[in-house]
Amino acid sequence: MKLNKFLFACLIAIAGCQPSSSTKNEGNTLRVIEDENAGTFSIYRTEAETPLLVQNAQAGIRPYIHPIVAPDGKGVLTEFQPDHHLHQTGLYWGLKRVNERDFFMNWQENHWQKASAEVIRESGSQVSWQTSYNMLDEAGEVVMTETQEWVLQDFGDKYFLDLLWTGEAKKDITFGQFYVGGLFLRMPWRKGMAGEVVNSEGQRNGEAEQQRAKWLDLGLQVDGREDLAHIAILDFPKNNDAPISWRVDGELGVGPSRQISGDWRLKKGETEKIRYRLIVYTGVLDPNELENQWENFVNEFD
Repeated sequence: MKLNKFLFACLIAIAGCQPSSSTKNEGNTLRVIEDENAGTFSIYRTEAETPLLVQNAQAGIRPYIHPIVAPDGKGVLTEFQPDHHLHQTGLYWGLKRVNERDFFMNWQENHWQKASAEVIRESGSQVSWQTSYNMLDEAGEVVMTETQEWVLQDFGDKYFLDLLWTGEAKKDITFGQFYVGGLFLRMPWRKGMAGEVVNSEGQRNGEAEQQRAKWLDLGLQVDGREDLAHIAILDFPKNNDAPISWRVDGELGVGPSRQISGDWRLKKGETEKIRYRLIVYTGVLDPNELENQWENFVNEFD
């Protein structure tokens, strides 16, 4: 009588019947190293000497993540203050027209006041951290406190970076309609560099500008690579105004933005929560696989 393949695998496994590492959803072990003087959290794989990414959380500067490194270590996937957009700082959150005040272009102390930054889980298959900053009006008073909760999970050939953003209004706020505003990603684009934006609707590059989509993928052949390195951003259907509209600029800077579709408002004391997942990987975009990843993300938090 032939043995069932699964039973046969169990019989020959010394450690007993356990799922293979390829079917587990636990991720690789990570650790967070905090540098209080520099105001940074650096996330490493166990025993690695180079971090996968660095959270910058200094006083008087808008929080941002840079660098983000490809999963195989070949290439930096973010850029800080490119000469074509000096206000852009890797991966960051910046809103436009917050009671007509601009927190996207302005990222220093006359607009931002650090409230706190802390590591929540410093090691394990997932690590997490949180930043909280006050957004200041023209008089230096707090108009809103924004909190970013990040979770990183590594799978070797890719890693997930989850964001839960919370905005708490300290005054009545109108967020005016604009073509950008919210989460934004600046990868190190150069003229002539191989790269492409693709969204869940099949629109590419400039076609995806201001269009609604469940997810958007940006791939670039950054320095040190022969293939493309990708960062995909997945929208969450329970976010207000989902599926979100997307900014895609002429240098392939991208970001989901509720402000694209119109004004939105918060009254004093109200909060808004917005959730995204970023997937960092390399190689060829498989839209069907990314669609599956989006469905998995939705099911995790549904």
